[in-house]
Amino acid sequence: MFEELKKFLKGFFGSFKARSTEYIEFEERELENVFALVLMGSFVGIPSPPTTLVMRLMPHMVREIYVMQRRATDMDDIFGEIASMFEIT
Repeated sequence: MFEELKKFLKGFFGSFKARSTEYIEFEERELENVFALVLMGSFVGIPSPPTTLVMRLMPHMVREIYVMQRRATDMDDIFGEIASMFEIT
């Protein structure tokens, strides 16, 4: 009986770890998108930081540019994604 309880608790806490990892990965994707938007905001009409700063950060922005391009083509429903994560119907 003790072993079964131990297995149950291990699965229970493993489930929480999996969900929390999913939330953190989602937040990281959104923060990357916001960061890229702040630096490349002039494309959508947001005032951008000084050009010298953008040019210095540009070599580090390759991944973020690909992410922005993929998000623009996919255009997922962000609120739908959040609702599905929290199982809101």
